[in-house]
Amino acid sequence: MTTHDYTAGATPPVPGHTAGATSSPPTVPVSPSVSPAARPPAPRPPAPRRPGGRDRYLDLLRSTALVRVVVYHLFGWAWLTVLFPSMGVMFALAGSLMARSLSRPALGVIRGRIRRLLPPLWAFGVAVLALMFAGGWNPVKDPDHGGTWGVIDLITYVIPIGAPPYPGRIGSNSGLLEDSWAAQAAGPLWYLRAYLWFVVASPLLLWAFRRMPWATLLAPLALTAVVGTGLVTIPGETGNAVSDFAVFGGCWVLGFAHHEGVLKNVPRYLAISCSALLMAFGLWWASGHLGPDGWDLNDIPLAQATWSFGFVVILLQYSPSWQELPGRLARWGKLVTLSNNRAVTIYLWHNMLIMATVPIIDQAYNLPFMQSDSATAALDTTYMLWMFLLVWPLIGLTILAFGWIEDIAAKRSPRLWPNGRRRTRGHGRATRAGSHRG
Repeated sequence: MTTHDYTAGATPPVPGHTAGATSSPPTVPVSPSVSPAARPPAPRPPAPRRPGGRDRYLDLLRSTALVRVVVYHLFGWAWLTVLFPSMGVMFALAGSLMARSLSRPALGVIRGRIRRLLPPLWAFGVAVLALMFAGGWNPVKDPDHGGTWGVIDLITYVIPIGAPPYPGRIGSNSGLLEDSWAAQAAGPLWYLRAYLWFVVASPLLLWAFRRMPWATLLAPLALTAVVGTGLVTIPGETGNAVSDFAVFGGCWVLGFAHHEGVLKNVPRYLAISCSALLMAFGLWWASGHLGPDGWDLNDIPLAQATWSFGFVVILLQYSPSWQELPGRLARWGKLVTLSNNRAVTIYLWHNMLIMATVPIIDQAYNLPFMQSDSATAALDTTYMLWMFLLVWPLIGLTILAFGWIEDIAAKRSPRLWPNGRRRTRGHGRATRAGSHRG
């Protein structure tokens, strides 16, 4: 999931152009013997080039999506999936970047994206599998993943083409971690599977989009209406993979539309009106198909697809293409840069780190001043708040420990804390701590 890097998809103003100024089209010299009707048309001016730097608006969206994912997995608030559909936003941003990259040969682009994805996954897989094996898990004897297939399925920790195996229960609730920790740790890996299949399919999807843009854009919503509503049921992990591809395929292709400038050609009032209607339909559908967690759109595929699609259209329609974060947002610039440069690391590890806060906070109950009932009750009441405060420094430590693997995967010099801070090299020259991916 190389969602770190992004180049602006919006068309910049032509350098030197002043509001209100006009210029004459170039004149083509014509021989007196040539009639006006036979004159060749004036050549079109070349399309302005997009800037080569970062689009900080899109960087901000990606950072917001990551924070929302962490908060959602910590508190479990279902309404967050409505407030900000993070996965749809992340797929759209990745789709736009993929469309830009496919100006180069497709095979090399796919190979590069996969190369950037795998080493961080391998580091995470080694750590998780080591803990599972240390806890006594044997994939050969696992009732859900037993036999030869249990061993073969371990390949998904190397190449995320399917769902990785893990024990449903391991250890005990009296241990450092609750016995469902493996399932929670492996939970985010579905995103990597979906991302990989989108990357592989992107050359074909982009080819189709450039020939039939609206049909390609809306086809995933139609597919979701078929496979995400029970009209057609595909069993097992194959069904989950197809459903994920359908639900978020519209957002991925919206990234294409953003990069190709298709969205900018749609009148804003029309785009916003249609998006609002689509989102209203998503909420209406969700109201009649609430899952075990209520309004959690992750449990309602068609509502997730339509709400995310409309939400992303609005975000991209208003895309201001900032070269720098404006106003008060500028104070968050370094954190936005850091989270974009370490998005894979943050996403892979955040669930494990949320669970790691529990045994750390539990140590507070052993402190001398915590032996009274009132002190214990105060900690019980604020436990989730302490988890929220503690998970961020743990994420920071994980970035320091494993984040540099993303640089190695991108064939760059490793950096411990790539937040864009200026540092001095040689004769007092100020340079960026590291270039952004692009």
